Amino acid sequence: METGISTSKQTSFVKGDPQVRCIEDSGGAEAVYVADSKNPEDNRPEDEPDRCNPENSGQLMASYEGKARGYQVPPFGWRICLAHEFAEKRKPFNANNISLSNMIKYIGMGLRYFQWWYRKTQVEKKTPFIDMINCVPLRQIYGCPLGGIGGGTITRGWRGQFCRWQLNPGMYQHRTVIADQFTVCLRRKGQTVYQQVLSLERPSVLRSWNWAFCGFFAFYHALYPRAWTVYQLPGQNVTLTCRQITPILPHDYQDSSLPVGVFVWDIENEGDEALEVSIMFSMQNGLGGGDDAPGGLWNEPFSLEQDGETVQGLLLHHPTLPNPYTMAVAARLTADTTVTHITAFDPDSTGQQVWQDLLQDGQLDSPTGQSAPSQKGVGIAGAVCATSKLPPRGRCCLEFSLAWDMPRIMFGAKGQVYYRRYTRFFGQDGSAAPALSHYALCRYADWEEKISAWQSPILEDRSLPAWYKSALFNELYFLADGGTVWLEIPKDALPKELEGNMRQLRPLLQEYGRFGYLEGQEYRMYNTYDVHFYASFALLMLWPKLELSLQYDMALATLQEDLTQRRYLMSGVMAPVKRRNVIPHDIGDPDDEPWLRVNAYVIHDTADWKDLNLKFVLQVYRDYYLTGDQGFLRDMWPVCLAVMESEMKFDKDHDGLIENGGYADQTYDGWVVTGPSAYCGGLWLAAVAVMVQMATLCGAKDTHEEFSSILSRGREAYERLLWNGRYYNYDCSTRPQCRSIMSDQCAGQWFLRACGLGEGDTEVFPSRHVVRALQTIFELNVQAFAGGAMGAVNGMQPHGVPDTSSVQSDEVWVGVVYGLAATMIQEGLTSEGFQTAEGCYRTVWERLGLAFQTPEAYCQQRVFRSLAYMRPLSIWAMQLALQQRQKASRPVVEQDTGPGETMENLDPE
Repeated sequence: METGISTSKQTSFVKGDPQVRCIEDSGGAEAVYVADSKNPEDNRPEDEPDRCNPENSGQLMASYEGKARGYQVPPFGWRICLAHEFAEKRKPFNANNISLSNMIKYIGMGLRYFQWWYRKTQVEKKTPFIDMINCVPLRQIYGCPLGGIGGGTITRGWRGQFCRWQLNPGMYQHRTVIADQFTVCLRRKGQTVYQQVLSLERPSVLRSWNWAFCGFFAFYHALYPRAWTVYQLPGQNVTLTCRQITPILPHDYQDSSLPVGVFVWDIENEGDEALEVSIMFSMQNGLGGGDDAPGGLWNEPFSLEQDGETVQGLLLHHPTLPNPYTMAVAARLTADTTVTHITAFDPDSTGQQVWQDLLQDGQLDSPTGQSAPSQKGVGIAGAVCATSKLPPRGRCCLEFSLAWDMPRIMFGAKGQVYYRRYTRFFGQDGSAAPALSHYALCRYADWEEKISAWQSPILEDRSLPAWYKSALFNELYFLADGGTVWLEIPKDALPKELEGNMRQLRPLLQEYGRFGYLEGQEYRMYNTYDVHFYASFALLMLWPKLELSLQYDMALATLQEDLTQRRYLMSGVMAPVKRRNVIPHDIGDPDDEPWLRVNAYVIHDTADWKDLNLKFVLQVYRDYYLTGDQGFLRDMWPVCLAVMESEMKFDKDHDGLIENGGYADQTYDGWVVTGPSAYCGGLWLAAVAVMVQMATLCGAKDTHEEFSSILSRGREAYERLLWNGRYYNYDCSTRPQCRSIMSDQCAGQWFLRACGLGEGDTEVFPSRHVVRALQTIFELNVQAFAGGAMGAVNGMQPHGVPDTSSVQSDEVWVGVVYGLAATMIQEGLTSEGFQTAEGCYRTVWERLGLAFQTPEAYCQQRVFRSLAYMRPLSIWAMQLALQQRQKASRPVVEQDTGPGETMENLDPE
């Protein structure tokens, strides 16, 4: 083969050298580049937003050597140079990080946990719902996940690698699959002049390919659900901008469910010669793990023409049980684009055949027919290539899609069969991958218009800081990538005897499906309710019908019971799995049978937790208030009465205020609480207050009077027992830590204000006390902790030293901090709220390298805990607080609609 260039050289780069020629032998096309190290921001127009200054990116872009800004990359979002290395390498929290005094408290629990863990892993051959022994290691690589809500996700890291997979529901594989790559080939005057894998990897397989792209000449920009990767090809006068799009569309209950992603490559030819450019998208069939080993995987080309649009590509069939799937790699065929393919190659070989095929003419051979099934232990991959021509100073666009069709799923117990939400629109027979690809490539422009219409009012609001705009949208990744499932409900799946008077339950679940997301990718329980309390703002504000669906499921589970006895690990006590008329902790483990077997959590018996029932009542009223759905309120009213009756037994002295039980009986499940407490006592009073409101709306006069009496007595007791003049004490124990300053002490007021209550005639907590408590938290938990740069520590002693009495009191919980910031904004402390939340964003996204895996917690030094967690979705409570304050400041034109207010009334526009 003649190409006019050597095929035995590969280039790499060294940062800071203005002229770099580093050549290694690797079997690729030789290319020599001249890299100008001049700061690319020097020539930025004055009216252009600064995209790389410390406010936006800080040190994340300090190593960027290129000049390219990319094609239509937005000014706001999370931006990082591909060559960036995070200096701080933290470890997951484990037993070595527990102080001796706390270790003694947990000896019994530790022994019982190890016995349970051994039985689970070695006897049952299951993965523990929380694996404290094999934590997910730190990998500072993740980017925006691909895929809509509930159909599985594939994460492409910010350096370009496909590295995190959640296809089987709720179960993750953290693995980089080397064959999954984009490769560029440039040709001038009929000769290939440049061919490069757009990856920084240096793998031991596919060694004939040109690896080790110079990361100093590329950057990644994320604004979920889109991301941009910009590659400057030094010496070629070519800039590539890869735009990644996923259909995450608020209030859209069809396209938001689709298991697809689109990659749009904008290629800019900045030179004076015509250019032919090819982008090759290679993909392995499977993930290179145990599911692939039995063999029998096979690929085949496809072409689908519909409505004048043609899509061509490969189908990668993965028939492994119990959840077989087909993945489609496809490109859009246009008058200016040629699409070719190679059906099968060995991803563990040198890759010489594929590389030379592309190198010869910028296209692939496109054999017909399907491949032979893979042999046991042998991998199989394929590739699709799109090619176009650019005139001098011209631009072209190459469009690819990645779709996966796993319509029929079974959870780990392999009992119940479910169908995913998207099958309502694309069928259940497993043949939808071509249609999904075609639909995505033809509709992505419409998706982008909707995304822009949703995001622009916030992005264009100059009163909002840049970091907040990034955090608000990028934290939404978890709604899709939280092990999320969105399932169709079979007509016979709902127990009629439990429906009772819930008239909307069946029609709502059958119309909008069943929704579940994990507490965290490491804490594998669906719809963990004490945490959903914080995260639910995002779901309610963007997909309110899914929030209502989740609430109906929770109501159903509340009315059920499972009297099977089991031993709880913290106390060692035997107790039932689930008692009637108490809110379950969670809806189940994806490695078991969620919805059918709830309460996967075995650390505590949560029937005695003090916060779960209260959080249900508060969320019911908030959901009613923000949706205006009166039928939902009527359906939930009997359930609220039942759970509040269960809760009343915790008011042992009948003073109108519940008492905690002397153990960690709430969402802070490692932090002991005794007697009346700021957190649970505040939630109790807020729940009683909304019961008063609901009783009025439901015409329950006697109930109204009962809860009004409780509220009056409880308010007096709360102030008398807990208010100390500066804040509310942690609890009423005799321990020194009883006067700790808890950052989450105003959670009850937070929810009241979100519901339009908590002030004036509906005031529960004295306004001056709330503001003073928040100011004290800001002074001590925020500013006196880590220089004010890491958010709010959970517990702080009055003299300004973190409370180390438990394993959780000296942690920062990101989702709690966002909720605290929302509370500050509600009370007029807007600057303090933003400063508080900013510390978490800067720590997680810019310092610790935990982008798209925001943890539950981190300490001031050394450790983090539970990567990729649900609670940080609470940042949307900040947005709700801002919208409500903005609305309250507007001149009153018409009479306020009151409790029937809908989400449309709270729209930022």
